[in-house]
Amino acid sequence: MEFKHTPVLFNETIASLNIIPNGTYADCTAGGGGHSAAIAAKLGSGGRLIAIDRDPDAIKNLNEKFADTPVVTVVNSNFSEIKQTALRLGISGFDGILADLGVSSYQLDTAERGFSFHTDAPLDMRMDKTGRSAADVVNTYSERDLTRILTVYGEEKFAKSIARHIVADRAVKPFETTAELTETVKKAIPARARREGGHPARRTFQAIRIEVNGEIEILPGAISDMFDMLNVGGILSIITFHSLEDRAVKNAFKEFTTGCTCPKDFPVCVCGKTPRGKLQFKSVVPSEQELAENPRARSARLRSIIKIKE
Repeated sequence: MEFKHTPVLFNETIASLNIIPNGTYADCTAGGGGHSAAIAAKLGSGGRLIAIDRDPDAIKNLNEKFADTPVVTVVNSNFSEIKQTALRLGISGFDGILADLGVSSYQLDTAERGFSFHTDAPLDMRMDKTGRSAADVVNTYSERDLTRILTVYGEEKFAKSIARHIVADRAVKPFETTAELTETVKKAIPARARREGGHPARRTFQAIRIEVNGEIEILPGAISDMFDMLNVGGILSIITFHSLEDRAVKNAFKEFTTGCTCPKDFPVCVCGKTPRGKLQFKSVVPSEQELAENPRARSARLRSIIKIKE
């Protein structure tokens, strides 16, 4: 399957970066290359874009897409390794960094990747095709740990029941496919709840995918590193699709924009702390038109910050 992905909040995101022709930029989750192509189109011969992705399928697509675009350098890496990537490439700072978090349309629509509950496929969900798989999580995690990740990452109110059913069913036969997991989840959820609020396995698949790929645990450090790698005046724009992701971005941006932290009863500031960043806007969500054209954008939120000092 061709690597296709419909970027959400596309125009808003590109506009937020305020791209300068001779600037240096990073698309930390380049995927199908939609955002990257738009950034590259605004760069002159003195500009540079580093298109990063952890998925080898995405890297193959990006190398083909930008084979004749000299301002673009494609890198197979995780966005959490932005500092190491910049060091290897001899880059001291970026004028703009973009991270579009979550799973891509290609990953969801390619059955054999195991991200989707709509098709039967091996239970995989690994964005980089290495390490622990979804099958490993489902077949080896304790009932307590399964309940935890379903509750925290999936915000699933039937987490205990689903975890209990998973442990019972895997004792008979280990889980191998997405269809097997989907059927177990359906059994664990009351009939009335299955008829409401979308597909009953959606939250479970989301939670397991986040656990497999370490999406939340690496985020706070990655946001800090991305902001650190900005030149003064540089812009960091992040699109999230999950409340935990958005909370991590919001909290980090709040820290970057906070000045004096001395107690309010101090007559003068002794901490000397001043804001390092300035918000471009609070947040942006998809328009009704975009939601009608791309329902997968429903939970997307864009936040953007300008670095004003080191």
